[in-house]
Amino acid sequence: MIRIGKISYWHVHAEEYTQAVLSHPGSELAAIWDENAERGLRMADKYGVPFVSSLEELLGRDDIDAVVIDAPTTKHRDIMVQAARAGKHIFTEKVIAPTLHEVNEVLSEVQEAGVRMGVSLPRLYDAYTVAIRDVLASGRLGTLTQARVRLSHNGATANWLPAHFYDKNETAGGAMIDLGCHPMYLVRLFLGQPEQVSAQYGYVTGKDVEDNAIVLLGYANGAIGVVEAGFVNDRSPFSIELHGTKGTLLYGLPENKLLVSNQDGWEEVQIGERLPLAFEQWVQHIEDGTEAEENLTIARDLTSLMEAANLSAESGRAVRLDDLKQ
Repeated sequence: MIRIGKISYWHVHAEEYTQAVLSHPGSELAAIWDENAERGLRMADKYGVPFVSSLEELLGRDDIDAVVIDAPTTKHRDIMVQAARAGKHIFTEKVIAPTLHEVNEVLSEVQEAGVRMGVSLPRLYDAYTVAIRDVLASGRLGTLTQARVRLSHNGATANWLPAHFYDKNETAGGAMIDLGCHPMYLVRLFLGQPEQVSAQYGYVTGKDVEDNAIVLLGYANGAIGVVEAGFVNDRSPFSIELHGTKGTLLYGLPENKLLVSNQDGWEEVQIGERLPLAFEQWVQHIEDGTEAEENLTIARDLTSLMEAANLSAESGRAVRLDDLKQ
């Protein structure tokens, strides 16, 4: 049984990962720490586990094998380095950290400590993604020339996101670094890592962070990636478009059907089963002593893309990934 310390309930999905811990037969919730002590005490009472007031104390406990981190994004690097040095396995909400340099520090510490790490990239394992990867592997689309993925909701206009999600000192950004992570890592999955990134951010509701965003990814072979995210759109369907030299694939425009073009028009491709959730895979890696290689590679690339997007939006110019501090 993997005994887990829950680190923070800052993120909106924190309780979902608590439920993942509680429902998995190989894990149990052992203790809670939160940078907000009042919130941490409330959650500890709710789940019937101890609240530990000191992060150092929680990480030093022998009855904790691993941690699940839902702390403010800007605190990720320091918490993860401490956790790795304490010999605790790590599962974290995306992104790993706001900058590539910080991610490289975290991954270096994880490797040095020999602990297992996993990152929440849920749409990487959804059934439609599995089916799309099969289509791409078949060669039916030819060479991809464009990938576009959109994900948006009305969290800012309907005012259901917590206020701290607009605090740049905690989030390191808005719609793109939060919701935009999902379309970003999917475009990265489909097209690979680009050479450069160009971003345009909008501030519809006047928050300190962007609530409307689009990022263009540029590739050496001429392919283009389009990543769209927002907190200001009601009933905007999640959608994927892949265009290649031999055909096109569409998903979610607006129905959750996977369509691939052929000589006679459009063919619906059946969607099968999803892969295990990232949390479930992480537990399995701990039990087997294996590495989540693809998960961590894509998570590392995701941070570099987010850092470049933020720099591009701030500077008004394209940012090359090889210019980022390693």
